[in-house]
Amino acid sequence: MMDAHRSLTEFQATLDFTFADPALLQRAFVHRSYLNEASDDFDIPDNERLEFLGDSVLGFVASELLFRRYPKRLEGELTNLRAALVRRETLARFAEELKLGDYLLLGHGEEESGGRTRPATLCATFEAVVGAIYLDSGLGQVREFLEERLIDEVERVAPSALAKDPKSRLQEWIQSEMGVTPRYKAVLTEGPDHARFFTVQVTADKIAYGVGRGRSKQEAAQSAAAMALAHFGQLAPEYTPNPELEAQFMPAEAKGF
Repeated sequence: MMDAHRSLTEFQATLDFTFADPALLQRAFVHRSYLNEASDDFDIPDNERLEFLGDSVLGFVASELLFRRYPKRLEGELTNLRAALVRRETLARFAEELKLGDYLLLGHGEEESGGRTRPATLCATFEAVVGAIYLDSGLGQVREFLEERLIDEVERVAPSALAKDPKSRLQEWIQSEMGVTPRYKAVLTEGPDHARFFTVQVTADKIAYGVGRGRSKQEAAQSAAAMALAHFGQLAPEYTPNPELEAQFMPAEAKGF
């Protein structure tokens, strides 16, 4: 195990403030796997409750920042931007920049399986750190910790998040990453002529990655594209899970992402 006291002292040196309660900061780096192997005198809980709190605090600070920064943008546009700011990949990148993985306390199994660099773990650790800062020093300190990072990120993602619909974003991503073009197919039409509902499936390289339902084929295709984007871990605030529809039309390997 690394010297936690030394590590946290080094981490705090990268911040512009010092924790009044160092135990809160230590808790932010305790992965639940570590507690299974820790000695009986280690009485600090894991970071999952701090992660829960930090997720909410982060969402609020991001919302407030966007509300003030974009006074003429509509709710849907602000929602798209916030989704880009708080998505797992973004927060994991913030954690990497801060080298949060270096300070994690992990069990041996989690360590050996790459937990220190796993995006989901890094994202959770970043949220836990935000929760710890909030409890220790309040919302103002959280704003100072987050604001520069969030502003830089929103300037990076705003053009695509505000300008393009899910189908456009999906086509760009799939063509860039897979070298193919997504295909859309109506797999079900329901209802009378005056109240039709369409179900559309989107595939890439003959593999289904999304399904959507709507009053028009275009609406259903946009919904399917949003699901596919979420499947690939991309920005998809438009995606609303529909377990019944997905169970009927999606292959097992594409579910539960």
